[in-house]
Amino acid sequence: MEASGTDEVDKLKTKFISAWNNMKYSWVLKTKTYFSRNSPVLLLGKCYHFKYEDESKMLPARSGCAIEDHVIAGNVEEFRKDFISRIWLTYREEFPQIEASALTTDCGWGCTLRTGQMLLAQGLILHFLGRAWTWPDALHIENSDSDSWTSNTVKKFTASFEASLSGDRELRTPAVSLKETSGKRPDDRAVRNEAYHRKIISWFGDSPVAVFGLHRLIEFGKKSGKKAGDWYGPAVVAHILRKAVEEARHPDLQGLTIYVAQDCTVYNSDVIDKQTDSVTAGDARDKAVIILVPVRLGGERTNTDYLEFVKGVLSLEYCVGIIGGKPKQSYYFAGFQDDSLIYMDPHYCQSFVDVSIKDFPLETFHCPSPKKMSFRKMDPSCTIGFYCRNVQDFERASEEITKMLKISSKEKYPLFTFVNGHSKDFDFTSTAASEEDLFSEDERKNFKRFSTEEFVLL
Repeated sequence: MEASGTDEVDKLKTKFISAWNNMKYSWVLKTKTYFSRNSPVLLLGKCYHFKYEDESKMLPARSGCAIEDHVIAGNVEEFRKDFISRIWLTYREEFPQIEASALTTDCGWGCTLRTGQMLLAQGLILHFLGRAWTWPDALHIENSDSDSWTSNTVKKFTASFEASLSGDRELRTPAVSLKETSGKRPDDRAVRNEAYHRKIISWFGDSPVAVFGLHRLIEFGKKSGKKAGDWYGPAVVAHILRKAVEEARHPDLQGLTIYVAQDCTVYNSDVIDKQTDSVTAGDARDKAVIILVPVRLGGERTNTDYLEFVKGVLSLEYCVGIIGGKPKQSYYFAGFQDDSLIYMDPHYCQSFVDVSIKDFPLETFHCPSPKKMSFRKMDPSCTIGFYCRNVQDFERASEEITKMLKISSKEKYPLFTFVNGHSKDFDFTSTAASEEDLFSEDERKNFKRFSTEEFVLL
């Protein structure tokens, strides 16, 4: 009886903390982001120059961003559409309970898993839709009014806590507030693109069946000693994403693989082996690969000498973003202007959306406004992602990235390197996991090392 009472107290405590976090992370996106008219903006390899047009015109208020000194036109709308088209994955509440826990929200602990999801989602967009793709309805998203967010937060907290006490977990989906689009009947390409857009988002749904959903990622994390409610580092998430892609059985995902660098080294032959391991006589196409490189940009604090390196990475067409952030607060970095990084913030609690229903609402999966942060505030631990469509693309990318590393590095050695050959040629033990165990003994050791954020500094 005593043990049962303790369990009930623990469950009640978990529900109260979850309800508190739901309230705490319900009023994050209040401030406007300011962009300079004098400097270009880089977003995942694309460059935007904001030009003068008419000083009497005002940037639409719904954009959530403003321009310093004067109002700028030119590429503002193109930049906004490109940014909003990136998939935004945030804290959610009221989703199906995570196995072996009482948690129905990831508020307060799941931010790095969310930023990892955003990086993977960008890789999938490049894979299926290409970098030029933008969401046709991107500019129809209205930026929520901050006052209404604040006033609704107390109501949200009360309703969430009452629901947690009563066990009421009715799944809700936000009402669709996108403006109806009118015009020509969409062509086949547009229909196909929208189908893939929805399919990619559905793969990140908050349910046990979603291939890259939070529930599935947590299951893979258990193999490394992590559990729901724990904080995950960028390097650990890189390995979890790799396992999630390897274990995905969806037919559309069989042409994609993930490689995680070992000790800041990408072994070219290992990457090519992963890209060609399933090539058969009937299908001679090699796989696309997402390369994840866990690095550390300094000791306890980020070394400002690495600023040009980070800028160089985000300027590359192969880049799918950076899993990083501030200490104990993960962000998805996607671009920069001057010495400030542009990012998407997962620390905003939204209601669960059932992505299994037809025409589920898309609005909450796209961020209405960018945020900026000084590079100096960046936590040194991060994971960088690159996408290569095939072996030829990888060979070209490795050459370009290597050149960028040499140019941007002020140190004798670059942050990471591409090396010809296999890791086994350099006396590294293969990390191929057996079918009986999703992670090998060496991988578990790596997880333990990465969990303490200990990196080899070259």
